[in-house]
Amino acid sequence: MRPRLLVAARVVPAPGEPAIAPGAVLVDGPTIAAVGPPDALAAARPDAERVDLAGATLVPGLVNVHVHLAFEPERDPVTPPPERPTPDLAAAVARNALRLLDEGVTTARDLGDRDGVVAAWRASGAPGPRVLTSRTPLTSPGGHCWFLGGEVRGDVRDAVRHRADQGADWIKVMAGGGMLTPSSPRPWESQFDDAALAALLAAAREVGLPVAAHAHGTATMAACARAGVDTIEHGGWLAGPGPSPGAAPATDPRPEVADAIAASGAVLVPTRARGWRTWPPEADRDGLLARLAWNASRGIRMVVGTDAGAGPGVFDDVVDTLTLYRAAGFPDAAVLAMATTEAAAVLGLADRIGRLAPGYAADVLAVDGDPTRDVEALRRLRLVVAAGRAHLPRA
Repeated sequence: MRPRLLVAARVVPAPGEPAIAPGAVLVDGPTIAAVGPPDALAAARPDAERVDLAGATLVPGLVNVHVHLAFEPERDPVTPPPERPTPDLAAAVARNALRLLDEGVTTARDLGDRDGVVAAWRASGAPGPRVLTSRTPLTSPGGHCWFLGGEVRGDVRDAVRHRADQGADWIKVMAGGGMLTPSSPRPWESQFDDAALAALLAAAREVGLPVAAHAHGTATMAACARAGVDTIEHGGWLAGPGPSPGAAPATDPRPEVADAIAASGAVLVPTRARGWRTWPPEADRDGLLARLAWNASRGIRMVVGTDAGAGPGVFDDVVDTLTLYRAAGFPDAAVLAMATTEAAAVLGLADRIGRLAPGYAADVLAVDGDPTRDVEALRRLRLVVAAGRAHLPRA
């Protein structure tokens, strides 16, 4: 395949870095060969096929660090997984992978499937984003997402080693209860004690794997910080039921816990954003916005994850999530970094993805507008290139 020279009005190599205007990105197979002024790159590589993207901005592909490709948000996510045949789950993975590309996501971390369907899809080489898999999450007997098959009934260290042997990229632990599983502890309650979490972390370090912990509640978040997990998923500071039926749960963002999380180096992945502009008052939108800003003020790092596939999370809401952070007071360029350079670093891929530079993966978005000034521009995708493969987003 001939190299391709993507030519645009401007190239943003990474959020916070100067744009090249006009600019071009030379794609050679799955890798970026060069970035710079169009004329210079064209002269250096006259064999390259020129792709003119007049008026567009080229930015790095987006990274979504929390998805569930085997789930389908159009269905009830609680009861179908035990009943649906494995081929049905595999088909859902393939469909949802393409839906991620449609919204500009070129790298994703899957945090829970069943029967290894995400790993099997990845091995097939089918079109889609680069995907890291945690395989089946570890949970307590009857605990959150028990239906995926990850109940730990023996030594938690054996469960970690088993996932490492299966080729997992991350270990996922349901440290607290969840909203999708009525039989589990409540979302603000914990499922594993400190000793179990410590054993889990030690085993993960022995096999060289990072740990993502599902934790909605303040007490569980504190336990995760003590254990030394790498990412805290959801992190909603929940403390108990809401004041009335249908109201959001009570929250308790404690400064000492926030400081412990920041000191531990754990990165927070808030996932509650879908349709935030239209939430009713009882959904606590203003409280959520305030807590996101407060997290940052306490030194907690955050990156973008949508929980796509679970509950109301769908596979076209990553920009919705970005606009939520902007509403919380984050500058557009900083928000874009949370879904590119910062997210790449959290996944341990900062030297391969998240920026447009020679030697990096050819993950490129062409958008109308400049998302470093207005993240809404990411809704106007013209072209997605994932590992050198061109994809035209579906309307």
